Amino acid sequence: MKTILSFIAVCFLTLAVNAQEFKFDTEVIDYGKVAHGSEGKRTFEFTNVGEAPLIIKDVKSTCGCTVPSKPEKPIMPGEKGKIEVSYDTKRPGGFSKAITVYSNAKQERKMLKIKGFIVKK
Repeated sequence: MKTILSFIAVCFLTLAVNAQEFKFDTEVIDYGKVAHGSEGKRTFEFTNVGEAPLIIKDVKSTCGCTVPSKPEKPIMPGEKGKIEVSYDTKRPGGFSKAITVYSNAKQERKMLKIKGFIVKK
């Protein structure tokens, strides 16, 4: 009996953990043309459209020139959250970088993208 109850509890917790969803206002930020050395910080905003707290476990970028930061606290249902991304604008030329968000949502990995062109001085 304990085994059955334990199995049911694990199934319930798995469903509860994977019942989260979040929706980004945009999944691509286009910097456009920006001046060499200018402010490189941009923000992806999202809403927890699930029924349980959303936990952003980690956020990683494809290179060291892109530094993302994540919310430290869980985002409650209906609340908004932000993922900030700083790109090194001292690298002239075009860029296209991916940011991967790891969370407890149904889709555990979400890809975001930044792109643009840094104009030489």
